[in-house]
Amino acid sequence: MIKSKNLSGAQAVTANRLADGAVVFLTGDSRWSPRVNDSAVAGDAATAAAILAIANKSAADQIVVAPYLFEVSVEGGAVRPLSARESIRAAGPSVEERQPVSLG
Repeated sequence: MIKSKNLSGAQAVTANRLADGAVVFLTGDSRWSPRVNDSAVAGDAATAAAILAIANKSAADQIVVAPYLFEVSVEGGAVRPLSARESIRAAGPSVEERQPVSLG
């Protein structure tokens, strides 16, 4: 797992945490973080397969749900998702959280 500049075809793994549904990213020490900059970044297919296998084990252990690879770039030490979808997921919820309404 590498974190260096301008990796062609670089990928990271994301999923949703089963406990609360939060978007999380697999880190270099096989933990899950809500911060995309903590992501383990794979620069080749073999490393991508290895980090996805770790993520799939977390899914089997019911820690996360639906892990998958997504493309990233690494610039100035910052991990940046390349797709609009993953950029939105990395930025956090796009709607305001509402408190339940009491009916009593």
